[in-house]
Parts: sequence; C-alpha cells; structure tokens
Amino acid sequence: MLNTIPTTRHALQHLGDPCLLRSAPYVDGAWCTSGASTAVTDPSTGDAIAQVSDCDAALLEKAILAASQAFPAWRGLMAGERGRILHRWASLIREHLHDLAVILTAEQGKPLSEAKAEILYGVGFIEWFAAEGERAYGETIPTHKPSSRLFVSMQPVGVSAAVTPWNFPSAMIARKAAAALAAGCPIIVKPATETPLSALALAELAHRAGFTAGVFQVVTGEPKLLTDGLLDDERVRAFSFTGSTEVGRLLLEKAARTVKKVSMELGGHAPFIVFDDADLAEAVEGCIAAKFATSGQDCLAANRIYVQDAIYDAFVERLRARIQCLQVGPGLQPGVDIGPMTKASVVEKCRVHMADAVAKAPACWSVICRRRLRVIS
Repeated sequence: MLNTIPTTRHALQHLGDPCLLRSAPYVDGAWCTSGASTAVTDPSTGDAIAQVSDCDAALLEKAILAASQAFPAWRGLMAGERGRILHRWASLIREHLHDLAVILTAEQGKPLSEAKAEILYGVGFIEWFAAEGERAYGETIPTHKPSSRLFVSMQPVGVSAAVTPWNFPSAMIARKAAAALAAGCPIIVKPATETPLSALALAELAHRAGFTAGVFQVVTGEPKLLTDGLLDDERVRAFSFTGSTEVGRLLLEKAARTVKKVSMELGGHAPFIVFDDADLAEAVEGCIAAKFATSGQDCLAANRIYVQDAIYDAFVERLRARIQCLQVGPGLQPGVDIGPMTKASVVEKCRVHMADAVAKAPACWSVICRRRLRVIS
C-alpha cells in the first residue's frame, strides 16, 4: 500500500484536462471560496489529496437566490433546447471519461474500471432524461359538467436540491440532476464530504455545456448546515436524498415544514438466493457482482446469501475458487478487482457484522438446515 502513495497524486497531477480537478463550490456560474475547507483523502492510504472550500450560510443563500432567479428563464426554454444542453453535457462526460474516472477512484477508492462503468451509467441517465423531457405529456379528463373542461398540464415544480452519497459520487448526481434539469428545474447538488471532487468535475463540464448561471450548482462543506439550509428555505421546492434510513427519517420531518416534494432512496438489506435449478456458473458470477461491487458499499449489495441444500457444496466450492482470484488493492493499480473501503467507520461496521455472524452461526444452523437452505454470509 505505501508504495502506491505517489500513484494517486501523480494521476491527479497528470490529468489530460487539469481544469476538471476543482476545489471550490460552483455557485451562480462561478467558483467561490470561503475561509474554511475540508480535506479529501485517498481511501487506499489515508493521505489528503485535496482541500475543498466549504460553503458558509452566506454562500448557500447566494446559491438558492441564483437558482430562484434562473428558474423563469430555464423553465421558459423549450424542452428540446434543454435536452440539447443535457446532450452536450453527456458528450463532454464521455469525452473526459478517463480523467473523471481517475478523480472518482482517487476520492472514493473503487477500481478504475468500476469508476468508468459508473460514469457511463450516469451518462445513460442524462441522455434518457434529455429525450424524456420532450415527453411530459398532459392529460385530458372527462368532465362531470357540460360547461367545463378538465385537463392536466405538467409544469416544473421549481428549485430542486439533491444530497448525494459517497458510494456513487458521479452516477447519483447524474440521475438526480438530469431529471430536474430536463423538467425545467434548476438544481443545487450537495455531494458527500468524502467525495466532492467528482461533483465539482461534473460542474465544470456542465459550465462548458452551456447551463446558464444558477441552473446547476454544487455546494460543498458541513452537511448539517447545508442540508438544513436547503430544507428550511421555502424557495427550494423539491428535495432528493440517497442515504441511510435513519437520516432519511430526519430529513423527511424537516422537509414537511416547508411542504416540499421529496424523493428518498434509503438503506438496503438485500438477500441473494440460489435455487437448485440455477446455472451455477451464472449464479456465482451474479453473487460476485452483488457482494463485491463497490467493495460491498452498495444499497443493492447482498447482505445474505442463501443456497438450496442440493447445490450448496458445489456452489460454495465454485464461489470459493472465484473469490480467491479477486485482487484487492488501490483502485488505480492495474488488475485490482476490489478497492479499499471509503470510510474507516464502514470498515469497523464490517468487522462488527462479521463478528456477530460468527458468534450467532451455531444457534442459527439447525433452523437454516430445516428450511433446506444454507446461509453463506
């Protein structure tokens, strides 16, 4: 690990387009700084790789005001014109795929191949919403009075805000922002403090794509100050959050005070179930993807693996052999399949889960066998 310390720094210092590596919030069409900053660290070494300026209350107010002022003109554009700007953004992301992947891996830790896949996954959202914006059809409804006409017309709700997670620091922004922008809503993105660099790189490309000031903004810094500020402000009409169920409950309560439209993607506790008629080779590959993608730091990751008794031994042997082939290491190192976990707290949580599973395994074994399913993890 120690001999990889220069690798991340060297990669960031030798990007094809150095302007993608930003260290300040993007507000009202400009890069703004304040006195305080937060370190971004390389998960594979713990070393700081950037210092990103924090937004204070005044800068957040500036962002909300800019979005509010940008709303009428952005809403007034034809959906096709908004779509053309989104398509330009998507094209620029594709053009700078390698640099964006290096930035993502440097701050989040996942292997470079996974980072590229995530970014292209996000581009798919942008391109889809760019086209879908032109299909916000209304609806005519039969009326109960001969003198009236009833219809539904789709209209943008207003300024939107998105709080995005550290496990998918590019794709989750693309998914949330593209939907809002295609509908005619300016958006303020607050990325995770661990992974702001990907968000700021996307802001750089959004600026080049032609989004006018205030339409797409990124605020960075202390989560509570920024999230509370966005939730308490009545000018912010829609709010999206991806994260834990516990935090989501708190945010829902706060959003209710200003009656915002809210979208929540919370938690995850998925099982992976293999029945005895499954193709074992496909099942093992599916299990590897479900368990080890993003180093398991994924709401879709398999928390339990259940295998029907008749194929249990064969499945376990194949899975064991496949796992032994996986290479663990820094995400920028060639050939790595599993990168480091992003946060020390997640590492500790993993250790607790493993200790709990080992301690409870004997007590659970007889019950599991009676159900003719065996648990692996």
